[in-house]
Amino acid sequence: MTGSANIGVVGAGAWGTALAAMLASDGRDVLLWAREAELVAELNDQHVNSFYLPDIELSPAITAISDIHAMAGCDTLLIVTPAQHMRAVLTDLPETKADLVLCSKGIEASSQKFMVDVAAEAVGANEIAVLSGPTFAHEVARAQPTAVTLACSSEAQWQRLSPAIARPHFRPYYSPDIIGAEIGGAVKNVLAIACGVVDGLELGQNARASLISRGFAEMSRFGLACGAQGETLSGLSGLGDLVLTCSSTSSRNFSLGMGLGKGQSAAELMADRRTVAEGASTAPVLQQFARARSVDMPIVDAVCALLDGKCSAAEMVGMLLARPLRAE
Repeated sequence: MTGSANIGVVGAGAWGTALAAMLASDGRDVLLWAREAELVAELNDQHVNSFYLPDIELSPAITAISDIHAMAGCDTLLIVTPAQHMRAVLTDLPETKADLVLCSKGIEASSQKFMVDVAAEAVGANEIAVLSGPTFAHEVARAQPTAVTLACSSEAQWQRLSPAIARPHFRPYYSPDIIGAEIGGAVKNVLAIACGVVDGLELGQNARASLISRGFAEMSRFGLACGAQGETLSGLSGLGDLVLTCSSTSSRNFSLGMGLGKGQSAAELMADRRTVAEGASTAPVLQQFARARSVDMPIVDAVCALLDGKCSAAEMVGMLLARPLRAE
C-alpha cells in the first residue's frame, strides 16, 4: 500500500496529522511519515495519534511509514517538520520530482534563511510552494471550514496542486507571493508570544487588540522591506493567521507567552512542551533580519528581551508603552 498514494505528508506532529486527515477525508490514500516507530504502529493499528492530536479518529486511508524513501513515488509532498529540523529531513528525502509544499512556519536559526531557501538548497530543482494561513490543527482534522493561502512558484503548479489539496472544508487561495506567505507565517508566531504575555498579565482586550494592530504594522514593514506584496500580508497568511494565533490558547506561541506573563521562565515552559513554539526560535533571527534592513520592530525586540531573561513580562509591556509618542 505504501506505493499507492500520490500524496504524502512528511511529519506526523499535530499539524502534519491534521493535514493527512484532511487529505484523506474523501477516501484518497495518503502516506504519513513519522520518525518514531511506536507512533507509526499506533497510526496504522489504531488510527489515532494520541500524543500529538488526541481525540481525533483518523481515516484508514492514511498509511504511516518510518522509511522516508517510501515517499519516492508521490507526486506531491507536504513538508510539515519543525522549521529548525526541515533541512535535515529534506536532505534525507529520496530523489523526487514531486511538488514540495512547505507547511512549517519559521526562519532557520543557523542560516537566517526562510524555509523556501532552505528547501531549495536541500533538494535542488523541485518546484516549491508554501501553504500558510489561519489553521488550528484540531479544527482542520475535524473538517471544520478553513481557508489558506497556497503560494506557488507558477500558475502551472497551482493548477496541479489546488485540486490535490482542496477539499469541501479546506479552501486554498492562489498567490504568486511565496516570500510574503513565508513572512506572515514566521512573524505572527513571535507576535503571538507578546499577545500571550498580555493575556497572562490580565491586561485586557484593549491591550491585546492594540498589540495585534501594531504587530501587523511591524509585519507589514518587514514584509515590504523583504519584497513581499501588501495584499499577501493583509490576507490569510498574514493578517488572518496573526488574528487567529494571537487570540487563543490553542496557539502554542500564545500559550508560551501566557505562561511567561504568569511568571514562568521560558526554559521551563519550553522543556515541558509536546509541540514546538516556533516563535521562540524565530524571534532572535527575525530581530537580526530586521536590524540588518533597518526595519523598526519594537514588539519583536521586546519579546527577545523577555525570552533572554533581560526583563520581566511586566517590564516588557512597560518598554512598549514608554516608547516616544508618534504618528500611527
